Amino acid sequence: MLEGKELILATKPYAREERAKSWFFTLSTLLLLALSLTGTLVLPYLVLRILASILSGLLIVRMFVIYHDHQHHAILHKSKVAEVIMVFFGVYVLAPSSIWKRSHDYHPKHNSKLFSASIGSYPIITRKKFESITPAERRTYLFSRHPLTIAAGYLSMFMIGMCVQSFVSSPRKHMDSLLALIIHLGGSAAVVYFLGWESWLLFILIPFTIACGLGAYLFYAQHNFPGVTFNVNKEWCYDKAALLSSSYMVMNPAMKWFTGNIGYHHIHHLNARIPFYRLPEVMAAIPKLQNAKTTTLSFRDVRACFRLKVWDPEQDRMISLREIRAIRSAQLMRKPDPVVVAG
Repeated sequence: MLEGKELILATKPYAREERAKSWFFTLSTLLLLALSLTGTLVLPYLVLRILASILSGLLIVRMFVIYHDHQHHAILHKSKVAEVIMVFFGVYVLAPSSIWKRSHDYHPKHNSKLFSASIGSYPIITRKKFESITPAERRTYLFSRHPLTIAAGYLSMFMIGMCVQSFVSSPRKHMDSLLALIIHLGGSAAVVYFLGWESWLLFILIPFTIACGLGAYLFYAQHNFPGVTFNVNKEWCYDKAALLSSSYMVMNPAMKWFTGNIGYHHIHHLNARIPFYRLPEVMAAIPKLQNAKTTTLSFRDVRACFRLKVWDPEQDRMISLREIRAIRSAQLMRKPDPVVVAG
């Protein structure tokens, strides 16, 4: 079995795009997205418009993965036409390139490090740290990882996180975040004014809620799943972080297509320059990558991922709030009673 640097080098031959294929997938996805969004407004029956709206949300996810690969220079690198397309798409999807690229370039190099800044990732703290912080800090931490917060990724992760917070933190660097917010809110107002609330729901709210909610959960579950491993910075290793701290999300063929093979996340972390359409090829060719830690989109696995709250170094695993309370109760039971000295 390949290990370490040899394993990373074994993926290198696959980090080459087929330019015609990259363009085909990009343009065909954009065309399908444009057609489905148009369908939300012009199809004759409400049920068809709803289906077109749901399809639009899933196609936004696929196009976002293509955008994500372009930001990693895995596809269409140095193409001026592609750059224009991706800049516009980043603004459209409320993930402008200035903030997305900065946070996501940081993420693979620090994935699974316990004590690095939570840039491009959901925060992780240890059990002892969780017990030592204030109740308000605990609520803030748990709120960021709450299922409803992640399901509301349209508002929490993209509108507020990607646009509002990035612009407020550094207006000069993230002017495109403000632009994305203005265009999105202005476009929403225009759709409501000229076409009505129903059109806004189908053309904007439902597609973005599906795309951003699914995207937020995928990003969460890729690094917050039963069996995930975290390390202190000095013990961190790039290839082990990819294989032990990034999941392989098993999906049916349709969801693999809509999510652009993002489920092969352990391979992406091993080599971010591999185009999304070559990830299955890499996994089939390198046996070591077939032993990945897995999760799925089933209700049982989603619930299992959401139950995980903090890292417990003593057990070397993520644990739930119930387990935190059980550990705390056991510690209190073992604590000796104070000695009372008679006066």
